[in-house]
Amino acid sequence: MDRNRFSAIAHRNHKFSNPINEEKIMKMLRIVSPNPQDKVIDIGAGKCELLIRLIEDYKVSATAIELYNGAIEEAKRRARNRIPEGSIEYIVEDANVAVESCELGGYDLGICIGSTHALGGLESTLQTLKRLVKKNGYIIIGEGYWKQQPSAEYLEALGGASENESKSHAENVKAGEEIGLIPLWAYVANEDDWDEYEWLYSSTIENYCLENPDDRDYDAMLQRIRTWRRTYLKWGRDTLGFGLYLYRN
Repeated sequence: MDRNRFSAIAHRNHKFSNPINEEKIMKMLRIVSPNPQDKVIDIGAGKCELLIRLIEDYKVSATAIELYNGAIEEAKRRARNRIPEGSIEYIVEDANVAVESCELGGYDLGICIGSTHALGGLESTLQTLKRLVKKNGYIIIGEGYWKQQPSAEYLEALGGASENESKSHAENVKAGEEIGLIPLWAYVANEDDWDEYEWLYSSTIENYCLENPDDRDYDAMLQRIRTWRRTYLKWGRDTLGFGLYLYRN
């Protein structure tokens, strides 16, 4: 089963593919309040809904880096009739390769929400965006954190994850401070946000499989989503958090 395809199906009804609610995300954009023609880069841009909103509301120009071509095709469909053609430069490539061709200090806002793994983790992503974003520019990061120490059973259910793969909420903020970024704001997903995200994620796959019983991945998708749902309810809801962090360079 193609995990990118699974994720695309599971997130097809989400406006944003993370558990921070829309109101909090839009409030953070208002804090930044970009100027027309500001340059924005989003690493792991997915369906590009955030970039599309930025272009609609603030008339910025944007670069989207995304490895999965299916997500970019959906982004182009969403962008059609909403923003001027050519407003987003789409780069379908591994993020480590793609950023090599990006202008150092060339962006007013750098974004990476839920995709720091694409650049090797939180610290390396912050370092990369610090280089790409001009002085006094903004950086928005979306990153998971532990609300409490994860149990060995939960880590095993996550595929043998390590406790060191995530930090606390305070440590996520500190990671930016330690490289000279100024933390300006943070939001976290509350229980309602998480439930909204996870149940929509789960029910979308369940409904897709009911509607497409001949899909080649039918059994694998149902097994994966039902295992994930049990894992979320037993451990994840109380243990895993997600924060949205705003820094100034």
